[in-house]
Amino acid sequence: MQPGNPTEIDLLIHARWIIPGTGEPATLDAHCVVVHAGVIVEILPSDLARQLYRGKDEIELADHILIPGLVNAHGHAAMSLLRGAADDMPLHTWLQDHIWPLESRWVSEEFVYQGTQLAIAEMLLSGTTCFADMYFFPDAAARAAKEAGIRAQFAAPVLDFPTVWASDADEYIRKATLLHDTWRNDPLISVAFGPHAPYTVSDAPLLKIATLAEEMDVPIHMHVHETAQEVIDAVAATGRRPLQRLADLGLISPRLLCVHATQLTDEEIALLSESGASVVHCPESNLKLASGFCPTGKLAKAGVNIALGTDGAASNNDLDMFSEMRTAALLAKAVAGDASAIPAWQALQIATINGAKALGLDDKIGSLEIGKQADIVAVDMQAINAMPVYQPLSHLAYSTSSSQVSHVWVGGRLLVENRRLTTMNLDNLRAQTSAWQNRIQNAADN
Repeated sequence: MQPGNPTEIDLLIHARWIIPGTGEPATLDAHCVVVHAGVIVEILPSDLARQLYRGKDEIELADHILIPGLVNAHGHAAMSLLRGAADDMPLHTWLQDHIWPLESRWVSEEFVYQGTQLAIAEMLLSGTTCFADMYFFPDAAARAAKEAGIRAQFAAPVLDFPTVWASDADEYIRKATLLHDTWRNDPLISVAFGPHAPYTVSDAPLLKIATLAEEMDVPIHMHVHETAQEVIDAVAATGRRPLQRLADLGLISPRLLCVHATQLTDEEIALLSESGASVVHCPESNLKLASGFCPTGKLAKAGVNIALGTDGAASNNDLDMFSEMRTAALLAKAVAGDASAIPAWQALQIATINGAKALGLDDKIGSLEIGKQADIVAVDMQAINAMPVYQPLSHLAYSTSSSQVSHVWVGGRLLVENRRLTTMNLDNLRAQTSAWQNRIQNAADN
């Protein structure tokens, strides 16, 4: 396009730096993202963009970095209403003696809808533009996401035993397929199968899920090798490690998201690499529950796609992907005994494009590229903790606080403007969250 009469488009975002996140480290200085109809049209120097385009909206962010929206590839959003309800105990004690009884009493469609709203507000304000969720009443959670304007993938849970949402594995699977049918054409909402874990789902449902996922072209999202005890128990019961069982059932493929994966042999890492399966690393939840360490350095060297997740706020206890990214980068170095394991640029990829790939959405989101959806986050680098700025990309991994997120767009729609949510009412969220706290706390005291 030659300079002349400027073309009118929807949005121009000028920034001090742009990090497209498309591969090896790259930082563009004084550039502009051109957006029209929710899609990135061009990324070019700001001076040239001003000659070629006239934006209906034009935003100047002279001290900011623009990055792809963060992708939280694993969580349980509604569990934000149980934040801090049970702490400082190992996974199985936390889950079986505390969380499952609380869920049995309190989880409902209203609980999930309002808990997901709370989680979405936290995620948007901390730069997450897409999240993957595994929880009951996913239709209510999807409604909350759609109303807020955030992108989300709902892994409809599947278990062998009854809960408030379904009575057996067949009903869970049926509800998952109905959820997919309801949202299949939505630009923001997608659906996956969410078999909870190898120890909670038997062979027959897993075989059915493998077949249906192929037919429906959707991911399979599952907690796998979360703790050493899970693996020990599986070997004692079946003579096989859980990943071997999943391989025998035909589940290990590019569709599979192995969440946590703290217990992996070299042979299992090779299996994941050869199959194209993804690992979703949840470092802060794993640390808090003392579940173990995901060998991200080894996985990266083997070419396994590593995504990043917060897990639920009941076990983290926040949904801050900048904090998660920093923890992932630092923990990788300690576990590998190698300061170059998971460098800053790779940490950002794990939090963006790798997450998009794991969810099967990398053709739409995860990097700032022409033709992709304009899921964009602006980070203010004038914060004292971020100065001076020698290496913007390094700062994102090692210095940035989520409070530096100033603007968030999803599909070109501005959802956070100068730290203010544009589609959600924080006063209402605070009031309804306080009401849940009072109900749960009063019941516990009586």
